[in-house]
Amino acid sequence: MELNPLTAVSSIDGRYANKTSELRQYYSEFALIKYRVRVEVAYFIALCKLPLPQLKGLDASKFLALERLVTDFSEADAQKIKDIEKITNHDVKAVEYYIKEAFEGFGLTEYQEFIHFGLTSQDINNTSIPLMMKECWQEVLAPRLNKVIDLLSADAEKWAQVPMLAKTHGQPASPTRLGKEIRVFASRLRKQLELLEQIPFGAKFGGATGNMNAHYVAYPYQDWHGFADAFVSKDLGLSRSFPTTQIEHYDCMAAQFDALKRINTILLDYSRDIWQYVSMNYFKQKIKDGEIGSSAMPHKVNPIDFENAEGNLGIANALFEHLSAKLPISRLQRDLTDSTVLRVIGVPMAHTLIALDSLIKGIGKLELNEAALRKDLQDNWAVVAEAIQTVLRREGYPKPYEALKSLTRTNQPITEDSIREFLQKLEVKEELRQELFAISPFNYTGK
Repeated sequence: MELNPLTAVSSIDGRYANKTSELRQYYSEFALIKYRVRVEVAYFIALCKLPLPQLKGLDASKFLALERLVTDFSEADAQKIKDIEKITNHDVKAVEYYIKEAFEGFGLTEYQEFIHFGLTSQDINNTSIPLMMKECWQEVLAPRLNKVIDLLSADAEKWAQVPMLAKTHGQPASPTRLGKEIRVFASRLRKQLELLEQIPFGAKFGGATGNMNAHYVAYPYQDWHGFADAFVSKDLGLSRSFPTTQIEHYDCMAAQFDALKRINTILLDYSRDIWQYVSMNYFKQKIKDGEIGSSAMPHKVNPIDFENAEGNLGIANALFEHLSAKLPISRLQRDLTDSTVLRVIGVPMAHTLIALDSLIKGIGKLELNEAALRKDLQDNWAVVAEAIQTVLRREGYPKPYEALKSLTRTNQPITEDSIREFLQKLEVKEELRQELFAISPFNYTGK
């Protein structure tokens, strides 16, 4: 059976293939191979800029041809590397042999052995993967998250003056404003995004056991650690981890996954709240011609975008949890468990992307039903009891809390009339009574 969106095992490449296809240039097998070629070529060019006698004769004009190995890299080229891998049974060595073969075509055969010079495979993997992650974050995921934050901020501004009955423990509570409740989520997301962007994209580059052993034995006079620092930071735009074992320790990567998990948790919290508001009729949703909400109930317009987001955020977080817990642990100088786990990074990223796009779509469909909010406020005059007893406390009125408690903790509905009747009986100055009369669920919303 041929692989296509109908036959794919994963929904990422199946049902949601059109939503996640842009991630293929970062997290597919093709992408990983291309990034490995990119690092190998960049490393060779960096070596050529050192005073190594064996590389002095190389014409710098050849660098453009080498860089085209990356810019012109195709699926056919990736397949060539996979074919070499069938023989080598080693994925990074296959990349090395592919580039060496290309050197022959460029007339650079005498320089072939400086491809992958002194390196181990993890020097390539542990730079390629954080580079993939960084560029995917900057080019795909961060813009989507910022779009969600912008939409929330716009809604917060639009609904800033809309009073709303709050619910604590699911029960009516002191009123708030809808815009402020939405702003809570925008503020939380901004703070966590700020923390996430402080975490460097860590990369290991140090030879077989992290000490640049092979480099120093070949050229003892060269400052190889200084070279590695500069190559990783300036040429690749990453942050070199040092000291390390054979592999990156993944602490920064784990911190990124934990930060993404917190962001997703906030988005999940928002999705559930909006779902609840929709169920309370506070929001209606724009109707799209041809769409069906239920196969049996024609009247329904379901909050499916927020449900879809909630489900995908949950899957993403389960995987982020495993990644952040597993990757920093490796037996002695290295075991191979990180290798297979690293190949899964694209999965939670894809589910996060699906969720972000669902939220963007869902937020765009929300229409405020202000009448429902006003009705809830009108039906819950008991919530001004806090306001009344607080003002009475200010005035030294005896046991105001207890007085309001006896009024409100009954099985009888508390209405505007019953509140006014209670206030009318209070033995207070008329000026204070009028101040209390002015309090309503619609204006007792704080600042």
